[in-house]
Amino acid sequence: MTMAANTATDQAQRNTEIVLTAMRELFAEKDITALDRYWSEPYVQHSPQMANGLDTLRAVVPGLEGFSWEPKRIAAQGDLVFTHSIVHGWAPNPVVIVDIFRLENGRIVEHWDVIQDFTSPEATVTGNPMI
Repeated sequence: MTMAANTATDQAQRNTEIVLTAMRELFAEKDITALDRYWSEPYVQHSPQMANGLDTLRAVVPGLEGFSWEPKRIAAQGDLVFTHSIVHGWAPNPVVIVDIFRLENGRIVEHWDVIQDFTSPEATVTGNPMI
């Protein structure tokens, strides 16, 4: 493996660890100070129901009831980390979310998500699980 490949692998690993720690501390532990440690302004939010900036997360997180974020698949490339998760407490019923986080200098600065209602394998055409 070349030095550049090692550096890219190291960056992807560091970014993955940052995202997993940040999401655990903010959403599972409801530690709002995690925003100061792992996110950075300007924070660009591509989720259609959420505004740019960290104030949106500061307002939303404390009110989440029964929230759990369970990443099942994680991939990272360069400055991006992708997670495929089952989430409870974000919507009335469980949802499957693909989150994409972009990091700069070890901080989350941009976020995209794709949210889909959870369907059990028995209710899918193929019988395959969504997650």
